[in-house]
Amino acid sequence: MKIYLRPQPFSVISFDLDDTLYDNRPIIRQAEAASQQFLNQQYPKSQAWQIGDWHRLKLTLIKQHPQLRHDPSLARQAMLECGLVELGYDAHTAKAGATAVFDHFVLHRSHFSVSKQVLELLARLKQRYRLIGVTNGNVDYQRIGLGEMLEFVLHPGQGFKQKPAADMFIQAASRLDIPLEQILHVGDSANSDVAGARQAGCQAVWLNPGFGADMLSVAGKYLPHIQIKSIFQLEQLN
Repeated sequence: MKIYLRPQPFSVISFDLDDTLYDNRPIIRQAEAASQQFLNQQYPKSQAWQIGDWHRLKLTLIKQHPQLRHDPSLARQAMLECGLVELGYDAHTAKAGATAVFDHFVLHRSHFSVSKQVLELLARLKQRYRLIGVTNGNVDYQRIGLGEMLEFVLHPGQGFKQKPAADMFIQAASRLDIPLEQILHVGDSANSDVAGARQAGCQAVWLNPGFGADMLSVAGKYLPHIQIKSIFQLEQLN
């Protein structure tokens, strides 16, 4: 554990989810593969495209419609609908297909459980602090075992921008009825989590490297209050 800035008293710990409480990389790969298989079976014209083609289309759509960057679910649905039209399906079929494939992705996106060790850690922290989630992802925290650990989880979309924008941190403080500086945010991203939390007025713990990773990241413009290399070092907090 490295302390860069002396933490002030806090009452809430906010967690980024993906790559902070679990390794998200294999989960996303499996969800992508499962939805691609479903897509190819139900809409055979899609066999002409690989996953990379869909990713490139998504980036193009985000450039054309920047608001999609702040709603990962809407961005994926837009990608699927637009892609199916480009592949030759009519607008009605493309819209229905986008919904069906997205639902299949979401099913596999949250088809795992947070480890027993992490859940036990959260249970111990919960005895001392209020716990919430602030994530840029769209995982269903209830399905992965966090429903009894976190009071709520905020996701971007519906008018709220993704981290590092301050929107979700401000919303969290409002829901908790506390000042922003009472929130200690824990995450693996120097930009989204550390810079996002500090710019919003929260305190920050940087998990570096992220969960399941072994390569250290480089610090950004903002230093965290604390840097840890294992999520379990949070038990050392006073």
